[in-house]
Amino acid sequence: MEIKKTKGIIEAILFAAGREVTKNELMLDLEISQEDLEQIIMQMQDEYKNEERGIELINVDNAYQLCSKKELHNHIFPVLDKRNKPKISSASMETLAIIAYNPRITRAEIEAIRGVNVDGCVYKLLEFGLIEEAGKSDLPGKPMTYKTTKEFLRMFGYNSLENLPELPRYKLDENQQIVIDEIIEDNENKVEAQESEIKENENKIEVQETEIKDNEDKNEELNIEKENL
Repeated sequence: MEIKKTKGIIEAILFAAGREVTKNELMLDLEISQEDLEQIIMQMQDEYKNEERGIELINVDNAYQLCSKKELHNHIFPVLDKRNKPKISSASMETLAIIAYNPRITRAEIEAIRGVNVDGCVYKLLEFGLIEEAGKSDLPGKPMTYKTTKEFLRMFGYNSLENLPELPRYKLDENQQIVIDEIIEDNENKVEAQESEIKENENKIEVQETEIKDNEDKNEELNIEKENL
């Protein structure tokens, strides 16, 4: 099958589906290998980008979907949806971040991290479809656990949770307050650099003092020789 025709079929499937379509679904329909599919998808993604099209082809957790470009949201939203734009509070964002970095976490564990009740945040995130139940934990009482959804990946532009930014390393000080290790290391490196520079300057001064002393000794020897003459 010609690549151009294959691209047209993929585009038609993704457009008609209106959802993410898995690699397996596309491979079965097109009867091509995963490697060939991924190469064609990458070509299509470049074409959408380079031609400044209004849509893009995104990866969503081992699947693909056609969607409008994020930067065009302000033009699309007023036309298609007259409802108030849903807003996520900072408290819900904190809860969402905790769940994203800790899949299959219980509500009690989230509250232990945040230090406040998170019932309202969890209900709101479930309503928005950003998190979902991930089964019961093996802890006493078998509490429900939570994880993020594909809608979370799509909304924040991640292919998978592995693409999340790396968290800074931290430790607790004597007052049980969080201290970022990277900041401490950076400050320690700066102090070491300053101490090294000071030591280097001291060595330079010692060399200069030695040279001055040698010159004084030489001048003194010359003066003695002149007096003897």
